[in-house]
Amino acid sequence: MTSPSTPHIDPKDAPIADVVLMPGDPLRAKFIAETYLEDAVCFNQVRNMLGFTGTYRGREVSVMGSGMGIPSISLYSHELIHTFGVKTLVRVGSCGGMQEGVGLYDIVIGQSASTDSNYLSQFGIPGTYAPTGSYRLIERAVAAARDGGHRVHVGNVLSSDIFYNADESALQRWMRMGVLAVEMESAGLYANAAAAGVEALGVFTVSDDLVTGTHTTPEERQTAFTAMMEVALATVTA
Repeated sequence: MTSPSTPHIDPKDAPIADVVLMPGDPLRAKFIAETYLEDAVCFNQVRNMLGFTGTYRGREVSVMGSGMGIPSISLYSHELIHTFGVKTLVRVGSCGGMQEGVGLYDIVIGQSASTDSNYLSQFGIPGTYAPTGSYRLIERAVAAARDGGHRVHVGNVLSSDIFYNADESALQRWMRMGVLAVEMESAGLYANAAAAGVEALGVFTVSDDLVTGTHTTPEERQTAFTAMMEVALATVTA
């Protein structure tokens, strides 16, 4: 019996775990698999959106690129949940810090995800829905970050559709509302997970400090991203 497939994920009988880490960059998915997973096998190469499954501390774990933006991660997470039975999805990526004290290399955990996207309108909610991460995963991620000696912040992030905004004052207004950081995917992931009754969380490394205007170098990002990956892996295998 052949394994299921979708137009975007074709595992060709390779396994997909019920726990998936989702970096935006498929090459970062490859890096995680090669660095941390034992006996990793590739389960997807469609459109070069690489996915791998292996074991970490004896637990089967998959990692797959999500692409950039809510439309991309929402497409892949929907297929992982509804076709392949994934129960836990953790986004791992970079973010821009938006508050004083949320500095370079810090880890941000998305308790909730505000957005300027229209993605949530499809659910027909008679009001304003607040996409929220799994509290069980939040507790685990905070503990893992503290155990690793990392500075960690938990709160509201902004999942923005806009990287280059014509309105240069837009981020300032989000900052005034206490939003910790900006990224581009988590609101869609959280909404998909909530609609399906599964768990999701976003764990980020601050790569750019939007308050001070400082940013990390490519070499520095490698180390910072590694810490975040280890926190996410500890979270899903606790």
